[in-house]
Amino acid sequence: MKKYLIPVAIAIGLLLALAACGGGAPSTSLSVDMVEFMYNPTNFTVPAGQEITLELSNNGAVVHDFIIMNLGSEVGQDFGEEDQPNVYWMAELEPGASNTYTFTAPDQPGEYQVVCGIPGHYLAGMVAKLIVVAE
Repeated sequence: MKKYLIPVAIAIGLLLALAACGGGAPSTSLSVDMVEFMYNPTNFTVPAGQEITLELSNNGAVVHDFIIMNLGSEVGQDFGEEDQPNVYWMAELEPGASNTYTFTAPDQPGEYQVVCGIPGHYLAGMVAKLIVVAE
């Protein structure tokens, strides 16, 4: 009986780790909560080139952005004007607001940085990852 406990514990641990890091199947429907200074969840997996429905809720006390950077582009010190040409898609929400958006996921698979562009929010750790996978 004891010899089965270790493999079961390892399997459960792997499943929890995959769930925590967004390792699930790609989805065309996302729901994200924004607060000071984080996104929940922090990893999103979507199919390449598909229309994505994104439900954003700003449960914080200040304005927040959801900005997807182009593949291979990452914000430097803090989000600024120099980062604007590298934005793939963005939305902004006032405190206490919720809204549903649609956008087309990038065609190219890879990991895309998601940031809040409000000054200081990126520095405070408001960062996530959009994982685009081929279908």
